Amino acid sequence: MSNPHTTNRRQFVAQALAAGMSLPWLNAHSEVTDKDLSQVTLRIATYKGNWRPLLAAADLAKTLYKIEWRELNNGVLHIEAINGDALDLGSGSEVPALFAARQKANVRFIAAIREDLNNQVTLARKETAIKSISDLKGKRVGYVRGTTTHYFLAKQLTEVGLSFNDIQAIHLSPADGFPAFDRGDIDAWSIYGYNGQLARVKSGARVIKTAKGYLSGNFPIYANPKSIEDPLRQVAIADYLLRLRKAYHWANKNYLAYARAQSDETRVPVGDLIELWNNRSDDFDLRPVDDQIVKGHQDVADTFAKLGVLDAPTQVAPLWDRRFEKPLKADRRSGY
Repeated sequence: MSNPHTTNRRQFVAQALAAGMSLPWLNAHSEVTDKDLSQVTLRIATYKGNWRPLLAAADLAKTLYKIEWRELNNGVLHIEAINGDALDLGSGSEVPALFAARQKANVRFIAAIREDLNNQVTLARKETAIKSISDLKGKRVGYVRGTTTHYFLAKQLTEVGLSFNDIQAIHLSPADGFPAFDRGDIDAWSIYGYNGQLARVKSGARVIKTAKGYLSGNFPIYANPKSIEDPLRQVAIADYLLRLRKAYHWANKNYLAYARAQSDETRVPVGDLIELWNNRSDDFDLRPVDDQIVKGHQDVADTFAKLGVLDAPTQVAPLWDRRFEKPLKADRRSGY
């Protein structure tokens, strides 16, 4: 009779190799992979149209461990769920991660996704005379307080010698922002994601500036400290990160297929998703934690402290965890 642990290890190694995991890292954790990973369940938060359809479209969704997907379309909700031990993994921008650091939340940041920054934009209504950031002086400008839009709008204003005191800054949620922009209640709008595309298509909005050059482009993967400390879950999480990176690299070459999978979940027209992709600033990637990633995050913290969004200076480095650096770097050397 075969040893069940050996069988499970062979199954996991086969799946890990398919996902691009390096064998040296696996062998270093042989005492973990001998266990029955089929008993592991990772609770993972996803945004609509994001990780879940990405892995499925890339044919990387079949794992030895189980995945329980939780759809939470807000980075703050991801961190709150992790902090309450209701989640193992999530993701979002550097901003919710910044507030988590300030509050010493029970969360760690274990890798960074590189995403498009051209879909984070400062827009002007088509009938206005606004043609540059300088023209925002005295104008009604919508933004989402405490998010990437708050950060890049502040940077754009500072660059031309203006501040939030020089504009009529109006905090609006994304859901409230588009109707306000469409009605003409605001003259300009700093916004992220599909809402910017919607404003261009439906309202004829003009792009004044994108966030390229203002945001780092790093979107942290959030993790539950208890999960990454557990040896068995640590191996499953490493496998998941490698699958996710391989899926992103697949999407870079097969975006139409990914756009169709996204559209099935979000109901956003495939053509609109393709247009966003064609105008992207960067290809997708998933990178291990390094000094540059931490430095970029600290710059956001320092800027928000100056703006008064944070009530005190905040150090983000203690929440960045580099334990997955080795498998991700080894995996990169293998060609993924």
